[in-house]
Amino acid sequence: MARVAVIGAGTMGHALALVFALGGHQVRLTDSSEATLARAQGLMEKALATLVEGGEALADWTTAHLAQAVTRHADLAAAVDGAELIVEAIIETPEAKRALFAQLDALAPAEAVIASNTSHLDVFPLIPEARQARALIAHWYTPPYLVDLVDVIPGPHCEPTVVEGVMGMLRGMGKQPLGLKKFVPGYVANHIQAAIGLEVQHLLDEGVATAPEIDAAIIHGLALRLPVLGVFAKADFTGLALSQAILANKSYAPPPVRGRSDTLDRLVAEGRTGVLAGAGYYDWPSDPAALFEARDRRLIALKQAMREIGTMAGLERGT
Repeated sequence: MARVAVIGAGTMGHALALVFALGGHQVRLTDSSEATLARAQGLMEKALATLVEGGEALADWTTAHLAQAVTRHADLAAAVDGAELIVEAIIETPEAKRALFAQLDALAPAEAVIASNTSHLDVFPLIPEARQARALIAHWYTPPYLVDLVDVIPGPHCEPTVVEGVMGMLRGMGKQPLGLKKFVPGYVANHIQAAIGLEVQHLLDEGVATAPEIDAAIIHGLALRLPVLGVFAKADFTGLALSQAILANKSYAPPPVRGRSDTLDRLVAEGRTGVLAGAGYYDWPSDPAALFEARDRRLIALKQAMREIGTMAGLERGT
């Protein structure tokens, strides 16, 4: 059992605290916002109840058990006192992260590992030199208590044993760490997701299809095959000669990178900012908590089905 401090109790932070607690670790959670920290307990309890009911957490994980495994602290010094792993999950601005890392340099144990959950920033220039040997990125995907992928990227001066230790810790929690040799904005999954995002926004802005129609194409076309095959195994089943011919035809040109979307800008201007606002690309019921719970229940069912179904990975080796 490790002593873990999670800095930031927002969308990812409180969920990461739950993940590490379920993984058998003692967690201290903190946030600069008292309101955010206060909400975290209820959010963790709600997610935990869904996991227990769905069979993804043991039945003895009660709210009392959670309260013992995750404690909340308004004071940063108290949160990182004695921490072996510090998970940074604050807002994605360089200035805020630089200031936090400076505080951690003054407050955290010398041997503590600092793991940033940044989704696109190169945080290593923001981390004090004295902490570089034990600094890395461990990037999770939401909701992290159901999505197992974790991108692990060592800092330029990070000790190999630190990376190995974090990778082993994640595997011990049932996660799927993906170790990258160097920082690339977006890593692998987000790189691919960015390309998809650029294309779907273009199709929407150009009036080729509506948001529900584009989602239907993904759900009933791409998504059915990807969990079992991935991309390259799918190409093997289709035949690489066809892939070669498609590339040679040059029939696809990516949309220009405009840095904006007319449709997206209009929705945000109208206050249609997503589930929490009751509307985005879709109109949603006014109970966000129920919607997140419904999402999690479906993800649990899919995750359990995929365990039963399995993937094609490994079959090429006759295993």
